[in-house]
This record gives sequence, C-alpha cells and structure tokens, in this order.
Amino acid sequence: MSYRIGFGIDFHQLQEGRELWIGGVKIPHRKGALGHSDADVLLHAVCDALLGALALGDIGMHFPDTDAKYKGIASKILLQRSFALVKEKKYRVVNIDSSICLQNPRISSYAHEMKGVIAAILEVTPEDISIKATTSEKMGFIGREEGLAAYATVLLEKS
Repeated sequence: MSYRIGFGIDFHQLQEGRELWIGGVKIPHRKGALGHSDADVLLHAVCDALLGALALGDIGMHFPDTDAKYKGIASKILLQRSFALVKEKKYRVVNIDSSICLQNPRISSYAHEMKGVIAAILEVTPEDISIKATTSEKMGFIGREEGLAAYATVLLEKS
C-alpha cells in the first residue's frame, strides 16, 4: 500500500458585514472572512493538504484569486474539485486532522455539522474527520479578532 501525508494552512482577515463560512457551514457572527471566494478557511486548508499530499501544488495555483470565475465561489466546490484530482491519481482519504484558530465566535457546537459536510464531499465517514478549535488567548491578529487561521493534515492511501 502507498500512503501520502499532506499539510495545509490558511489565513483570512475578518471584516464586518461578511458571512462567516467555516467547514462548509455558515456561522452566525458580526464578522466574516474576507476573500475572493467565500473564504472558508478550513476548507481551504483541507484543499491545500489534499493537493500537497500528492505534490499537486496549492489552492492558489488551481483556483487563482486573479480569475473572475472563482469570485464568490463556494469553497465546497473547490474542495470537490481538489478531491477529484486526488481520485484521478487513484488515492482515497483515510482521515483528516484539523484545527481552527479564532478568538470569536465559539464554534465547537458546529464541528459535527462541519464533519458531515466534509465527509460527504470526501467520501469518508464523519468519524474520519477531526475538527478542533482554539483561541490565541487574545494574542496577535487572531486575538484582536482581525483574522482567523486553519490547519489541516490529511492521510491518503492508494486505492
């Protein structure tokens, strides 16, 4: 069997009046992530982890923010397209471990729904997806609620 490990990381600024999408779930909050797409920081990190595991570049290479066709696109679509590249190489997802870092809002109550969204796209069970959340203890741009970050590690197995 052949295994590949990928790591992804993503950051976005937070801005008043924007929608906050994390893990494919809309989170009620006064601020949302700023980006060319819907700026879903977790799904972007997962995309980068999938692409990186197979040395296929990164999300910016495949879905550049300079291309108008990706303006406002749902990150779930970017994840579907990233996963299609994984399947073309005859790999499948074994599991994902991820962390989201933001000061507010508290998102642990949304983790189950996020797992379901991601699992459905990646053809795994929600038990194969780990989503953890933390704050930066009010330090830095995350602590000042100026932005958020997500980290994801993925294990792929040759089908």
